[in-house]
Amino acid sequence: MIKIQRGLRTAFVAMALAGVAFAPVSALAAGKLTVSSPQDPGSWDPIDTFLVNWASVATNIFDGLTYRGPDLKLVPGLATSWEVLDNGMRIRFKLREGVKFHNGEAFDAEAVKFTFDRLLGAEGAKGPQQSNYNSIGSVDVIDATTIDMKLKVADPVILTKLAGYGAMIVPPKYIAEKGDAYFNAHPVGTGAFKFVSYEPKVNIVLSANPDYFGGAPKISDLEYKFISEPATAVAELQAGRVDLVIPPTIPIGMIPTIQGNAKLAVVTSPGPTVYALRFNTRDGITKDPKVRQALIMGVDRDAIIKSILGGQAQPIASFQGPLSFGFDKAMKPLPYDPVKAQALLKEAGVAPGASLQIDLRGNEATFIEVAQAISAYLQTIGITATIKPYETNVLLNDIIPGGKTGAMFQQSWGGWTLDYDNTAVAMYHTGEKWNPYDSDPKMDDLLAKQRTITNVAEREKVLQEIAHYAADRALEMPLYNLNAIFGINKRVKNFTPVPDSRLKFTDVTVD
Repeated sequence: MIKIQRGLRTAFVAMALAGVAFAPVSALAAGKLTVSSPQDPGSWDPIDTFLVNWASVATNIFDGLTYRGPDLKLVPGLATSWEVLDNGMRIRFKLREGVKFHNGEAFDAEAVKFTFDRLLGAEGAKGPQQSNYNSIGSVDVIDATTIDMKLKVADPVILTKLAGYGAMIVPPKYIAEKGDAYFNAHPVGTGAFKFVSYEPKVNIVLSANPDYFGGAPKISDLEYKFISEPATAVAELQAGRVDLVIPPTIPIGMIPTIQGNAKLAVVTSPGPTVYALRFNTRDGITKDPKVRQALIMGVDRDAIIKSILGGQAQPIASFQGPLSFGFDKAMKPLPYDPVKAQALLKEAGVAPGASLQIDLRGNEATFIEVAQAISAYLQTIGITATIKPYETNVLLNDIIPGGKTGAMFQQSWGGWTLDYDNTAVAMYHTGEKWNPYDSDPKMDDLLAKQRTITNVAEREKVLQEIAHYAADRALEMPLYNLNAIFGINKRVKNFTPVPDSRLKFTDVTVD
């Protein structure tokens, strides 16, 4: 038996440093923070989405059993402690007492069981989160403040997964009374801010929860405006109508504009978000791995990082950045070699002038510039690339999972667990939402194998093997690991640009 309480005194100190206190504050400070977010996720239900822009809002509405703060350390959340039992196949959680959901409903073991039964059941199967938690066999209630989570298979990342997204604890009675559709647009959690109103594609408004177990927020109101057009978001920041613009909104070219305003600042942080153009491996010329390799070698990604991204990114060889467990710093990307690229295209029987389509999110100005540069590079090796922008939710919820993309399509991914498992399973396992084209038994076996390994070093080797295998098959054109770039009004104080963009605003103040 391994008992894990994370040294509760140390954990409580860590939580305090991360903005999580333990005694409710009786009075709320005045002040409103207005945030520009580039995307409305379309549903606030934790099981319905994978989007970072969901998490940047919902981290303030919901809590998980564990919590990962700005320092990326895992500490207690709605669970005060946990024990890992039965060789890692059972975890016993002690739950926080006296916590209530925003509707007044009590948080207890039954709420935890309901949350995971729902996530792993028919309702969860409709969304993209279930596969992240399918290692869980059951959640059993021991008493009102104790639950056992039993695993079907080993999952070395499960405690981190419980800190976000699909594992956020939801209120059973509220959902039973109101229904799933209502909950999508009227979220209720235990978090630091309560839901007030939501107008799709316009805004979501929250108010401070004075009874939050981590201490009442220091601002009274929090509003997120959904502004997809970067120039509009920056203009709103300049005009003082928004206080903070969050990634991935701000184009590199607009950083000097923000920095030139004495009232504003640009704050950056190394982040987990990586960008790639993934390939349709089922249809057309990109069905051939030689063609995919040629397209990768035909693009000078270092030049793109320098000229378009202003050095705010680092090149990558696999679909992960240095913060990811499984990152192999010795792994090198395919080199820029247009002569070799043309030779590979000729070997594959691709005639000069062949065409392909690149699908991307239409609201990301910087990536559109990147795609235009890629198109120009491909032109020099005899490929005519056309760019097709989509409204983000259409691309992510219809075009990609429906297998309706062109030969190449944009994928940006945060890998929020900071473990390559979270990325690789979603991108490469047969049948996953983000893998509409490829099925590879060897890849599936490797992905399953790494989840059964408890030895950290051995598991890391298998993750690196997966990265090398994906690169050998040229499943995507790895582009870069981009810094998280925030534009902020200097009247905002105590803001921490967290690497995973899961922003918790309990300690922020606005002058």
